[in-house]
Amino acid sequence: MQLKLDNPKILADMVAIISELVTEVKIKVTKEGVSLTAIDPANVAMAYFKIPAELFSQFELQNDEILGINLENLKAVLRRCNLGSSLTLSKQDNLLKIGIQDKVKRDFTLALIDLDLEEKELPVWEFKSVIKMPSESFVEVIEDCQIVSDACTFIAEPNKFTVEAQGPLNSARAQFSADEIEIHSDFSTARFSLEYLNKFIKGAKISSTVSINFSDNHPMRINFPTGNVILSFILAPRIEQD
Repeated sequence: MQLKLDNPKILADMVAIISELVTEVKIKVTKEGVSLTAIDPANVAMAYFKIPAELFSQFELQNDEILGINLENLKAVLRRCNLGSSLTLSKQDNLLKIGIQDKVKRDFTLALIDLDLEEKELPVWEFKSVIKMPSESFVEVIEDCQIVSDACTFIAEPNKFTVEAQGPLNSARAQFSADEIEIHSDFSTARFSLEYLNKFIKGAKISSTVSINFSDNHPMRINFPTGNVILSFILAPRIEQD
């Protein structure tokens, strides 16, 4: 396996974002590209990314590889990439060899780990409501809701999308019309944890748009698309106990 990425920032950003959900993951390398699917320890959220093979300036692979990685360690190395750096990845025995080339060639090795994790695929669902909007606007809405509560409710109608949060004394509410954002929706209502949403919105670093997909009291999917690169999250709904 010999991979070279001339713009490693997008990989570094995605690893940093997902490392807030999970620590140890399996990264899959196939002829289609590099991908990761991971479930957080509470079994509430799933994270997924894929960088297609064509985005690598070098992509040499004899057999599919599964790399057991500590994301905190990988994140620390990827932070050493500067603007204009190129990144190389190769596997030797039980080591991941990482090269960073800018003014100076730097080499790192990370020990690969054996992980007894079931391989998961990103579920394919049909959703009643699909909302596409600027990432920046979605970030502001989630941050507003965090001021007053630990959960928020998404309400979608054919021509309107509302996010609201209610605390013991205070509330926050944002509403968008079909004139402002793209709405493909029936009537849907679902409530979600702001702790997780606050981690997901960091995907705005890699994409100027976000796609929010949900149905009544059903797991939601949030996509941050950047060309052929995909960063997605799935989050189970927050079910309030009586």
